[in-house]
Amino acid sequence: MELVLKYGKRGLRVELPSHRVTGVLRTNPFPKLPRPELSVFDALAHPIASPALSQLSRGKKTVCIVISDITRPVPNRVILPPILEVVQESGISREAITILIATGLHRPSSEQERLQMLGPDIVSDYQIVDHRATGSMAFLGHTRRATPVFVNPLFVKADLKITTGLIEPHFMAGYSGGRKAICPGICGLETIKVQHGPRFLESPRSTEGILSGNPFHREALEIARMVGVDFSLNVSVDQRGRPNGVFAGELDKAHQAGVRFVEKQVKVPWVEPVDIVVTSGGGYPLDLTFYQTIKGMSTALPVIKKGGAIIIASECAEGIGGAEFTQLIEQTENPDEFLQRICQPGYFVKDQWQVEKLCHVLKKARVFLYSEGIPRCRVRKLMVEPTTSVEEAVEQALEQSCQEAKIAAIPEGPYVLPVPQSQG
Repeated sequence: MELVLKYGKRGLRVELPSHRVTGVLRTNPFPKLPRPELSVFDALAHPIASPALSQLSRGKKTVCIVISDITRPVPNRVILPPILEVVQESGISREAITILIATGLHRPSSEQERLQMLGPDIVSDYQIVDHRATGSMAFLGHTRRATPVFVNPLFVKADLKITTGLIEPHFMAGYSGGRKAICPGICGLETIKVQHGPRFLESPRSTEGILSGNPFHREALEIARMVGVDFSLNVSVDQRGRPNGVFAGELDKAHQAGVRFVEKQVKVPWVEPVDIVVTSGGGYPLDLTFYQTIKGMSTALPVIKKGGAIIIASECAEGIGGAEFTQLIEQTENPDEFLQRICQPGYFVKDQWQVEKLCHVLKKARVFLYSEGIPRCRVRKLMVEPTTSVEEAVEQALEQSCQEAKIAAIPEGPYVLPVPQSQG
């Protein structure tokens, strides 16, 4: 059986033994919007549980618009021009508009990435700022669960506060978008390290596809409400990254409407766990680093048997990830020991949450990584096994499995949400 996995910008063609494959899990096809910009204008004029953006903009002098960074395939060239047009027609000058890139703890965006995300006109005509979590922040108090809330002052001080984003499955928050533009998007390090700590992440409900009872989601939403978001616009996209849904209005209600739509697209039923899962890091831009690749591994957990093998293809064109993450994971040898360590009072290392998620994967399955961006000698330091091809890893996993071993494939990786058929 021949399949194309999402891999970098070009995809990766692989051959799997047909008699072993019990299923290929793909997102359900939803039609793209025929004229997405018009759909955005319509959503701005007829939002969910909110006045129209034009009405909210009247009398305001400054506006801050939060956008995602390069790691999220948000169609900013489609959604930003209508927002900018509406707020300017309402009397806000171009010079009073700030576009704030929600980097969270990611690196700043490059000039080339800004051009790719926004286009030359927006880059040249508007003030664009990368959030820096270690910079000066505005302190807004504590949540009910004692998380200190530090937020980018450019957003806090703006008269009109707008967030944008993409709704897709997320391996901590249930779904991306909505409140995540605020936390971790534009929060300070002191906020992120608490909200990304084991107190919120060790819950079994802090995972893909779950919002109800998800403490990670709940805390992010409370933080976003403390900050105060006047208007939110999120989109969903099809398998080719084209907008197929626009959800604007009140932060949480518009996000919930988007989640209900996206669930129909991404939830895929499966019958029983298999011995081997072949999956991907989701392709560009999500598979730029090993750091982000862990999301694809986590998505495979409901499908894999205990002791099975997850084989993931991820280009990792930028390597392992940031310096702190790289150092932390290369110094981690035992998942159980690491999971015990992060629960010790006072322990904190930046990016520990990503290693935490990887450790949970490794407690259930072996992981083989095919990547052209990380040398084999470095892959071995990541607690996963290098392979020269997906086919080689499949052959090796079959040799170490039972005679009737079965394979499932998830070509789109973290963009698919496998659910038990009884729940589907």
